Formats: sequence, structure tokens, C-alpha cells
Amino acid sequence: MATPTVINKFGTMQGWNSITVNMLGRDVEGITQLKYTDTVTKENVKGGGLYPIGRSVTDYEAEASITLYKEEADALRASLPKGKRIQDIASFDITVDYAKPDGVISRDRIRNCEFTNDGVEVSQGDGTIATEYTLIISHIEYNVI
Repeated sequence: MATPTVINKFGTMQGWNSITVNMLGRDVEGITQLKYTDTVTKENVKGGGLYPIGRSVTDYEAEASITLYKEEADALRASLPKGKRIQDIASFDITVDYAKPDGVISRDRIRNCEFTNDGVEVSQGDGTIATEYTLIISHIEYNVI
């Protein structure tokens, strides 16, 4: 029996439809985009000679944002006490699950999130309204399960 030729060694790729975002205790449906990234500042240390003698590691920085449809943002605001803004929401974690076709799930966790902005931007002809919310976060945990 002939062995099948694998054209794509990764199989079915993960995409937007394979993620689940959980924020404030519920899966978020009215989401159009999620961005998160972190960096560690690393620099070569100079000494005697032409080449670096070592490497320093200094600051860690993490950034995140989430883009929500107005309906999702309105529901979030409606859950708050009167007079409170989304920027007043206490720090929370966002969990992002990536489901692979074989049923295996990998999870990232965006830690200690708080909203830093609110507002609306809409133009003539827009069929939907979505806003990008910048989050201040402490750090990102990758591959936690």
C-alpha cells in the first residue's frame, strides 16, 4: 500500500474561527480583532576586543488591544453600575484558546488587563460599528495548558 503524500505538514491551519476569547467570565462574541505582544530588551555588552562579551536583559513590555462591536461594548457598559465607565473596571485576565483540528487546545493568558480608552468612530456607509480598545496589561503567559 502506498504512503500518502503530505502536501502540507501542518494540516488544517488555525485561524480566526479556531479561537475563543474569554473576558470577564464569558466568551466574547462581538469581537473583530485581538492583538497582544510582548518584548524583552536585550543588548550586547561590550568589553575588551571586537566582539560582545555578554548580553544584558533589562525591561519587559507587554501590549494588548481588543476590537469590539458596539453591541458588545454596550452590553459591557450596561453591566456596570450607573455612572461607571469601562475604564473603571477592575483588572481582569483575558484567556485565549486556540483549538486545533485534532481537538488539542493551546491557551494564552493576558494578565491584569484594564481598559484605557472608550469612544466610537463611525462613518457614512458603515454597516457596523467597532472600536479598538487599548488595554494596559502586566504580562502575557503563553502556552499555559
